[in-house]
Amino acid sequence: MAPQPNQPLRILHAIRPPVGGIFRHVLDLAHGQADRGHHVGILADSLTGGERADQALAELSPRLKLGVHRVAIHREPSPADMLAWVHFTRLIRRLKPDVLHGHGAKAGVFVRAMTRGRGIICVYTPHGGSLHYPPNTFKGALYGRIERALMNRTDLFLFESAYARDTYQRMIGVPTGLVRCVFNGVTANEFDPIALAEDATDVVYVGEFRHIKGADLLVDAVARLHADGRPVTLTLAGDGEEMSTLTTQVEKLGLSESVRFIGHVKARHGFSKGRLLVVPSRGDSMPYVVIEAGAAGIPMVAANVGGIPEIFGTHSEALFAPGVVGAIADAIEMAIEDPDAASARAKSLRERIFLHFSQKAMVEGVLAGYRDAIEANPTR
Repeated sequence: MAPQPNQPLRILHAIRPPVGGIFRHVLDLAHGQADRGHHVGILADSLTGGERADQALAELSPRLKLGVHRVAIHREPSPADMLAWVHFTRLIRRLKPDVLHGHGAKAGVFVRAMTRGRGIICVYTPHGGSLHYPPNTFKGALYGRIERALMNRTDLFLFESAYARDTYQRMIGVPTGLVRCVFNGVTANEFDPIALAEDATDVVYVGEFRHIKGADLLVDAVARLHADGRPVTLTLAGDGEEMSTLTTQVEKLGLSESVRFIGHVKARHGFSKGRLLVVPSRGDSMPYVVIEAGAAGIPMVAANVGGIPEIFGTHSEALFAPGVVGAIADAIEMAIEDPDAASARAKSLRERIFLHFSQKAMVEGVLAGYRDAIEANPTR
């Protein structure tokens, strides 16, 4: 039986990796939904995230009436998925949620492939996920086939950008379920200004060290600027699977005196370590780092990819062609040569973020989507 309009919803979020923007998104939703009196729980992978994930989930756990649950969920398809599947199925039976919300490709499969009980709606937010794989590759073809098989077992698609929605419909198809776009959002205190650190470098990167995030492209761009007589300095704030590759790259290019690694830090601390933030992603949907930096008024240039142009709006002059080292170098050089223009653009972008990318609007938009899906599926 569907919950009544004023009745608290029982919401279970499922996520594989408790890291990065996807994890922040789930935490923000869980906080906001709990604030509004809903009964919320989180299922997350136990193999990734480390101490940071453990701490974040421990802090949130007392507020979650459906609890925090960890189970080993491998990134690639694995025989161990059956054990995770059994654990998830038992958890659903025990918690009896009204809403199953899967985030990312792997959790999206778990949520949508299971046999659901009466009264449960199935919600899916891809967060890029399987959509990042070209359909002419083995993984792209396999994941695309899985997505198509599960598409019409989904009551509600919640995309965080129009780009993600359009990409899904182009690569997979047009779902029969409801489709909504709800932008990621930031909290009020993230609009506070950030003081530049005394040891700030010319450029800073904040994020995970993964191929898709393009930190290696930024290192190559710095090398090109050095070759052109601009000894630009760079701070790399983050960690991830490409850490050793990046350190080797920096050494081979002779940039050890100009490029420093400061490890994983909170985004706002990372922003203070450079005069210009560069977001060199090869692919992205709606990256939090861009929204967070925009809210704080940080001068920034970014790849013209995914949902990033939706964040920048009319400020397209700050965007460069993705995957092109020369374009990144040119964007950095232009911003350094005209810091007043970069600062003015940052001020204008901050106002845009305030109007369109708040956490409150995100939480309310997601809850409105849940309610619409429940009304559209009264027999669930």
